[in-house]
Order: sequence, then C-alpha cells, then structure tokens
Amino acid sequence: MTTTLDHLAPALSVRQVLTLERVLAGEPEVVAGAAQLDRAVRWVHVAEAADVGVMLSGGEMVLTTGVLLAGDEGAQAEYIQSLHRAEAAAVVLGLGRAFPAPPDVMRRAAERCGLPMVVLHRPFPFAELTEEVQSRLVRRKFAAVSLSEAVRTSLTGLITAGAPLQRLLDEVAQHSACPVVVTNLAHRVLATAGERPAVDDVLRDWERIARQAGGTEGDGWIRAELGGRGERWGQILLCGYRGDTASGRLLADRAAEALVLHRMLGGNSAHTWEEQSAQSLLTDLVSGVVPARQLLPRARAAGLPVNRRTFVPLVVRDGDPAELDRVLRLLGLPGLVAELADGVTAVLLSLARDQDAAVLTANFAARLTQTVVAAADPRTAWDDVPAGMREAQHVADAVASGALDLPAVVRLKDVHLRGLIRLLRDDPHVQSFAERELDGLLCDSGSGEGLLAVLRTYLATGRNKSRTAQLQHVSRPALYRRLEAIQTRLGVDLDDFEQAASVHIALLAHDAQQA
Repeated sequence: MTTTLDHLAPALSVRQVLTLERVLAGEPEVVAGAAQLDRAVRWVHVAEAADVGVMLSGGEMVLTTGVLLAGDEGAQAEYIQSLHRAEAAAVVLGLGRAFPAPPDVMRRAAERCGLPMVVLHRPFPFAELTEEVQSRLVRRKFAAVSLSEAVRTSLTGLITAGAPLQRLLDEVAQHSACPVVVTNLAHRVLATAGERPAVDDVLRDWERIARQAGGTEGDGWIRAELGGRGERWGQILLCGYRGDTASGRLLADRAAEALVLHRMLGGNSAHTWEEQSAQSLLTDLVSGVVPARQLLPRARAAGLPVNRRTFVPLVVRDGDPAELDRVLRLLGLPGLVAELADGVTAVLLSLARDQDAAVLTANFAARLTQTVVAAADPRTAWDDVPAGMREAQHVADAVASGALDLPAVVRLKDVHLRGLIRLLRDDPHVQSFAERELDGLLCDSGSGEGLLAVLRTYLATGRNKSRTAQLQHVSRPALYRRLEAIQTRLGVDLDDFEQAASVHIALLAHDAQQA
C-alpha cells in the first residue's frame, strides 16, 4: 500500500479560505456554487488569461480581475467552463474597472456547473491572499509529513519488538485521539482501541455504523482497507476523528500498512485476529472483572446474536479451537470459540428461544472426539452468562482427573462430590485432611504413586474389583495384593463404607490440589 503525501497533505476548503482575516477585508460574497464551498483548495493561482484552464491541474482557487473578459459574454461563459473542466476549486473575481458588479453570464455559468464563484467588493492585493494560503498549505503539508513519519516510526518499532496487535492499535488510538476499530470483511469487530467509554459508544451503535462502513466517509469516520496481493481481508476505522480528513486518511493508511506488515511478519491471519477477539471477550466474561452489561456491545459487534436468545456456556477439554469452530459452522450454530488456557476452550452458543438447547448441545458434542464437553444450564438473560461460564469451567475442572462413565455432555449434576471437592480444594482444612488420610501412600514416592493409581481406579469404579483389574491391566490376585498393601499403609478397611468414603474424599481433594 503506497500513498503520496501530495494526495494526503491536508488542504484548506474554499469555506476556510473565505474566513481568513485578509480575505474578509475584501468583503467576499459567494454569488454561485454555495453548495460546493467544502471543496479542497490545493493551491492559489492568479491568472487573467482567458484560457487559464489549460494551465491548471485541479484543486486551484483562481484569482482574477476579469480584465480580459470584459465586454465578451461568450468569453466569460467559456472561462467558467474551462475552470470547471480543469476541476478548479473556485474562482474569485475582484470587482473594479472591468466588472463593477458580478457579471450575470459568469454567475449563471458557475451556478450551472457547481463552481463556487466569489466576488470581492473591496480592492484586495491578490499577492497577500496567495501568500497567506500558500504558507498555510505548506505548514499543513509539513505537519502531514511529520505525522506520517512519527506514526510509521512508532508502529515499525513496535512490530520489530514483536508487539501484539492490541499494542499497535493502542498506538494508533493515541495518535488519532479517537476510537479505532478493526473488522473483517463481514464487518465483525476483531479488535478495538481507545478510551473505553468512547469505544463502548461506538460498539453500542455498531449495527448502524457497520451498514455505513462501506459507504462515503464523513464526520470523522475514516477507513482504510486491509489486504495485500490483490486480496482484501478487513478494514481499520477511525471513529469520529477530530482532525482534518486528509490527516485522518494518512493516519488510517499508515495504520493499515503496519497491520498488514504485522500479519506478514508474524504469520498472523484474519482468522487468528477473530480468535483473539473472541478470547478477550470470553475471558472477560469468565473473570467477571468487567460487568456483563458492558460486554454486551462487544458481543454484538463480534457478530454474536444477543437479542431474545438462549445462551449455552460450554467448556471443552482437549479440544482444538479450530475444530470446534468448524463444527459450529457445520451445524449452523451461532457462537464464539476461544482457548482460555492450554487444553481448555470456552464455547458460548447463542440459540433462538424456540430451539432445543439440550439436543443441539448433544449434537455438537457428538461431532467431537477424545474431548470432555462441560455445560452449564442455559441462560436466557445476558447478565447470567458470566455465572454460566464459570459453572461450565467448574464442571470441566471437576472431571479433569478422569472420572469414569461420564455422559457426552457433563453438567453440574454429573460431578456430584467431585465438584464440591473442587470448590473446597484450597481450604487448609481440606488439605490437611487429605494429607492425613493418605499419608501412608504419599510419604513413599516410589511404590506409593502406583498404589494411589490403583486406589483411584478402585474407588472410581465403585469398588468393583473385576473392573479395576481390567483397567489397571493386572490379574485379580495381583490386584488383591495391592489392595491389601493399600489398606495396611493407610490403616483402613476399604470394605467399610464410611472408611472407604473418607479415603475417597481425601483422594479427590489430593487430585484437585495437584491439578
């Protein structure tokens, strides 16, 4: 992506030129083209030649006394037409000997072609206006060059240092002093930066903004495309930029260049940015640090349906996020997928109220292999989603140590005592209880660990010796000897229900603490 500074250098509008103090001294009056006063003035040109249009390249404000046009209405009309063809910004006519009043032919011609025509009622040295406007344009161009280099230098430095996407966007937001939004081609928000209240205001109205995102820029809404090698994959938006439009475009283009370079060097893709967006949102939901109500605009902007929906929080162990996302798309289920920790992936389904959440969740789980799908009860209120996410995470934690014979979708009612122990695992009393009950095995780092595995399987199978021998790959006599060794070391009778229950609770607590 390359952009010339001549194109991006901030210009003055015709309206701004007319408000300059030196111009006001000439008592300017707009007599035609008043609707086009926001045209950009790239340069100021003093010309009396009737064929001045051939000397222009567009964007000039032409100053003239019309001395060569007086008395020739055909030349006057052609003069305006030539300025229009050359895409001049405006024509300024100094009234005097040639034209004591605005000439009707020129005024009508200018109005027809939409060319702003201004007359000066008082004598005015054109050199002063030329000097004033040119000096302002040069200063603005220099400021544009400085801004361009400052932004490029800071962003390139961050990329070289291996900074993440969010750090780059924070830098862009600091330069632009407005919210910055990165979207994919479907206008789903991938990342944001800027003051949080201002960003939230943008996301709250994102559906309307997204509809306009591909339209004409205006009112400080400036965008730049993201892509390369003939492929577009997103865009960056400056939302409500308060500077002039040209500076905003320059800033957006420099930011887009940096994001494309960041993707190329880091091996990142637009899909990865989508995952990062979902991860940020779901992590905030699980943590509860940010109130759910404040996260609603982010969820909506990320493409999650949120109005009159049923939300199903899931946590999947040992699942590939890419596979989970693929299964959601295959089943046509709207949702967000993000890895919360190594081997732990959160999934938030958003279902229509008339859909059967249990059936659809089971269908989702059935498509997965070698995974544990932990589910919370469905939530119909967005404010209840964080508690649901934490419930699903708790269930996933409770089955992490490998409980046997679990259903395809595990819920809170399925983890029973194991779930309670997980909640209490950090309590000092529970820790002391576990160490005291299992001391005879924990004190021996050699054979003790093997006996703990046998004990774990024996208790998990409901003290079924045949099933335990099968799962431990030992003969029945060998299992009896090991169970006898366990009882001797712990000083318990595992045939006694209360003693076996006590050891089982201690083992669950020990495993929870180890996890």
